[in-house]
Amino acid sequence: MAKFRLVTRKSLKRLAILAALIAIALVVAWWVMIRMPGASHRGPLPALTEAQASLATELESHVRILAGDLAARSAFAPNRLESAAAYIESTLAAVGLSPAREWFEIASPRAQCSNIVAEIRGTTFPGEIVVIGAHYDAVMSQPGADDNASGVAAVLALAKRLAPDPQERTLRFVLFANEEPPFFKTDQMGSLVHARASKARGDRVVAMLALEMLGHYDDTPGSQRYPPGLGLLYPDRADFIAFVGNVGSRALVRRAIRVFRANASFPSQGGAIPAGIPGVDFSDHWSFNKVGYKAVMITDTAHERNPHYHTRGDTPDTLDYERMARVVEGLGHVIRDLASN
Repeated sequence: MAKFRLVTRKSLKRLAILAALIAIALVVAWWVMIRMPGASHRGPLPALTEAQASLATELESHVRILAGDLAARSAFAPNRLESAAAYIESTLAAVGLSPAREWFEIASPRAQCSNIVAEIRGTTFPGEIVVIGAHYDAVMSQPGADDNASGVAAVLALAKRLAPDPQERTLRFVLFANEEPPFFKTDQMGSLVHARASKARGDRVVAMLALEMLGHYDDTPGSQRYPPGLGLLYPDRADFIAFVGNVGSRALVRRAIRVFRANASFPSQGGAIPAGIPGVDFSDHWSFNKVGYKAVMITDTAHERNPHYHTRGDTPDTLDYERMARVVEGLGHVIRDLASN
């Protein structure tokens, strides 16, 4: 009996030590990956300003063209993909920028695809570049309103507002082809083509923002889902915008969300999370991380909240353009901050 009690005490001690180590690990993980500077907005949203209302109308117009007349824009519908590229090109040119095509060939289907690139040259540090990007293709035959006409609309609106106001660093706006399957994480992915070319040229990309699905929100309790384990650390309402990066881009994630929270009255969550957790690298920021650049995805979290993700239901009528406008306005402040040395 004495021996049994001794073994039991040793086992309990080991369990206590293990529990303490797990608790310490969780605290460290929260401190490093989840804790973000500033405070997320709480309570009712303030009344929409005149500028935000105008921006909401502009964003909706872009989305309705891209996900309406140009729905199913992909390499499998090359005419629509090219029409979308031409629309983007003309929109950037109309605000005084000089967009250029970055052509590349894909094997299946055999086609020529292009990224569209436009820059606002920096006034003081032109060799230091902040990339603002979004993919303009849609998955197969789907409308792709949230995924990712919403991100493209945001890039176009931001380019329009920043074009007359050069920053210290160069701003590079890039609209990528071929983010969607079957091209995702392959050599035929437009953002990987661009990131590799940037690295080969020796471009000093100091930050990359991937705008990936910005338009779907829901105030219903339980409307937000997460990869396993993360739901314990974040809210259950899909009413926020997320800033997501891998652990290596932690400083960029923290800087971006700090500036957003200081300037935007809109709920926000952030995380610098290991790339192995599903969803963390599900966009064009993955390509920039792959070649060694720091990058962050700004997203409404896609399939973790939007029931229309990758379906024919992803239509312009399902998006909240007023909330999108608040987010995009806040991102303008983030970009200006990143573009200052």
